[in-house]
Amino acid sequence: MSDGNGGKRVGWVELYFDLVFVFAVGQVAHGMVAEPHWSRVAAALGLFATLWWTWIGFAVLYNRRGDDGSVVDRLFVLAGTLPCALAATQAHHVFEGHPAVFAAAMAGVRLILAAAHRWPARPGLDQRRISWGYAASAVLFGVSAVAPYTWAFWVVALLQEAGFLLLGERERPRRGERWRLFFAPPRDPSLAVDSAHLAERFGLFMILLLGELVITVGTAALERPADDLAYWLALAGGLVLAGALWWVYFTSAAEIYERMLDFSGGNPALAYSLYAGGHLVPAFALLLVAAGVNLSLHESPPQAAAWFTTTGLTMYLAGTRSFAAGSPRWYVGLARIATLAATVCLAFLDQVLQAPAVVAVIAVWAVLCAAATAVIRRRTLARLGDDPMAFLREIADRRRPVADERR
Repeated sequence: MSDGNGGKRVGWVELYFDLVFVFAVGQVAHGMVAEPHWSRVAAALGLFATLWWTWIGFAVLYNRRGDDGSVVDRLFVLAGTLPCALAATQAHHVFEGHPAVFAAAMAGVRLILAAAHRWPARPGLDQRRISWGYAASAVLFGVSAVAPYTWAFWVVALLQEAGFLLLGERERPRRGERWRLFFAPPRDPSLAVDSAHLAERFGLFMILLLGELVITVGTAALERPADDLAYWLALAGGLVLAGALWWVYFTSAAEIYERMLDFSGGNPALAYSLYAGGHLVPAFALLLVAAGVNLSLHESPPQAAAWFTTTGLTMYLAGTRSFAAGSPRWYVGLARIATLAATVCLAFLDQVLQAPAVVAVIAVWAVLCAAATAVIRRRTLARLGDDPMAFLREIADRRRPVADERR
């Protein structure tokens, strides 16, 4: 599909595909709730990253060559839902130390992606390198299903996917030219990404991840009596927190990312920085927040509940660059660090308040952060204008005297 301005729209089959991934990432969040320890969070992050890059593969595939009216493209996406659904049902076995079926499913997904990129899409679009890359990943995931050190194979597979999928052109930047390369259109037009489609694609997926938090809060209502005032406090706090998280991303960040990518002519390296790699941390942070709120709604919440919630909120604020004002002043950076540190430390409130009250306080703090973010980003959007390069040069010029003063 295409919008009125020539940008591609998210296809209906992509939305259907996302439903499978909602189930998969939900299993990751449930894994953290089942055993609320930081070692489980680390394992969940690795599992989420594996699912994330699988989803990225289909998002980039459809962005570069997809046509919602093409039977072949739709069949490839629908075929991908089968092994992805199998992986979703096996996610909890990965936490238990039995990753074989999950790894085999991931290998199957990558065989489909390899075939999809090998299939001729349109004249001038050569994606054989990507096809061979996914074939190599399929082998690595397949071997990991029967070999020890499973995670090592997965890490190698994901790192090489990150290299070939969006960073197709390599050029060593000269000093001071990094941003110029980010905003230069790719020499090979077939490598360009559609900024409107990618922005909408990631925005919709972030909404679905926020839905995990809403579902967590709503499901708990089925298990608590109507006269439990503490629960209703947590319910209101959880929904307010979800709304604040939505506000932080969708009122300005999504527009800033899309505008910068559009200005670059669909530069793949910038797309990687802003979306594929840049959204990994805030996306996982939403699951960590959902797990924390879920635990807070238990009758006997563990101590990790508050820490999961505040750590997830901190990761989300940092990952979405909420307080990045583009100022060279040292005290601005110090204030940003202090705000993030204060966000984490809200978890200490569980020493004096009950879990529902802690959720409510965190929600109020998130609202204040969202308000501050709105002010900062409104100014950033005004300064960004229609020429992000001029904005970045302005920041660089303002930082240079400060660096000279420090010397």
